[in-house]
Amino acid sequence: MSQQSPFRSGVLQLPLFLLLVGVVSASMFIPSVYALVVRDHDASRAFFYSGLLGMIVFTMIGIAHAGRTPRHGALGPLMSLLSAFVFLPILMAVPFVEAMPNTRFMHAYFEMVSAITTTGATMFRDPDRLSDTLDLWRAQVGWMGGLLMWVAASAILAPLHLGGFEVTSQAEPGRRNMPDSNRMAAINPRQRLVRVVRTLAPIYTALTLLLWVLLLANGEAPLIALCHAMSVLATSGISPIGGVQTSDIGVSGEAVMLLFMLFALSRLTFSKDTVTATQGGLWTDPEFRIGAVIVLGVPLVLFGRHFLGAYDVESMENLGQAGYAFWGAIFTVMSFLTTTGFVSEHWSEAQSWSGLATPGLILMGLALMGGGVATTAGGVKLLRVFALYQNGVREMERLVHPNSVSSAGTAGRRLQSNGAFIAWIFFMLFALSLAGVTLLLTFAGTDFEQALVLSVATLSTTGPLTEYAADAPIKLIELSLTAKVILCGAMVLGRLETLAIIALLTPDLWRA
Repeated sequence: MSQQSPFRSGVLQLPLFLLLVGVVSASMFIPSVYALVVRDHDASRAFFYSGLLGMIVFTMIGIAHAGRTPRHGALGPLMSLLSAFVFLPILMAVPFVEAMPNTRFMHAYFEMVSAITTTGATMFRDPDRLSDTLDLWRAQVGWMGGLLMWVAASAILAPLHLGGFEVTSQAEPGRRNMPDSNRMAAINPRQRLVRVVRTLAPIYTALTLLLWVLLLANGEAPLIALCHAMSVLATSGISPIGGVQTSDIGVSGEAVMLLFMLFALSRLTFSKDTVTATQGGLWTDPEFRIGAVIVLGVPLVLFGRHFLGAYDVESMENLGQAGYAFWGAIFTVMSFLTTTGFVSEHWSEAQSWSGLATPGLILMGLALMGGGVATTAGGVKLLRVFALYQNGVREMERLVHPNSVSSAGTAGRRLQSNGAFIAWIFFMLFALSLAGVTLLLTFAGTDFEQALVLSVATLSTTGPLTEYAADAPIKLIELSLTAKVILCGAMVLGRLETLAIIALLTPDLWRA
């Protein structure tokens, strides 16, 4: 291993949250340069001065912290991750407010929490309300939030058996690995973070640039293509034009985006650095297989339903729309299953072809199920769904053959013996969180239907549900201040998950 310079070594020894402050401050120069190029001088100054101020604060605190022995414990990185989702949006909202002085700071803070948690819910439904610079900043923050989750999954959550890893490990959720049970445990947490960043950041960046180039080749404008590329990789669903359905990329462009959404179905599509890895490869991965079955099965069910609807209304001469309707269903199902939230431009074809309205309840169910463990997707996660499915199948086998001995199989060996029990505990915690957020929103003056949709959208980090799940789009800007604060807390809870919050309250973790 090459020797690090004293300066670089000293910077890497700073607290994780302080390092994130420095990264966010430095990233503000990107929209500043873009705004300067497009002659949006007010926005350019806002981002430049905010970034410069942030770097000065980072440098001063870093100098004051120099020489101190960093605390390498299980609690530090997890607490820093929680602080990043709660406090970093305050820093991110400063240039947003300066570049858009006619908005309230709470609205800017909500936008940044929504972006960094890859939720993608927005206060500003009119795409023309925000400048191109602010659209770029929102997409960039979402992209950085996705990278943060990629890194945190392997470097922070996996050693603690959180974020879905509690189903696969042999230890209790919230406890660190023993040195003889996982080789990652013997590595210093800071060294593990550095190693994971070096491994995953180039992959994440390269995939984003590749998708950007492919969208440009399909005729998309450069800024829109970049924002959509970052949103797909981060599953944030942030769009400067209101969604994919208003773009001109066509089926070929949507097919490219769907291909890159596969990275949110299973971590094995881009990495084998966690305990979710299996020797059988991607095709034996239960998350990927369940995701593929859902992406194909749900559209087939909708297609059959629409076919019968078209037959009833005597519109069989419009079968030419069937192909577009089927593709629109596949793309939209994949998008909401990965909690991205983009809607195909042909999603409405199914309704016009059959004369039936597609219920938003299906989209809510897909978002709740979510994508793969240790990906940028939110929701309950497919691995937990697989654990419950396997346990259900086993219980039915025991009804027929009570004394039978089951073979776990290649995929089943990824789960511990009581993995289904732990997955069921998480489902109950998620349901309680959903009920609690819904109840709080109703207390804040929101009607029950909207409160339920908002709860699902925030806890599953699928902000576009507010546009498509209810009978009419929900105008977030019209909610009360209390409701907006509740939604911010729900987005952080949905991104970090309930088990991680509970782990922060564990006395053993504080003594680690």
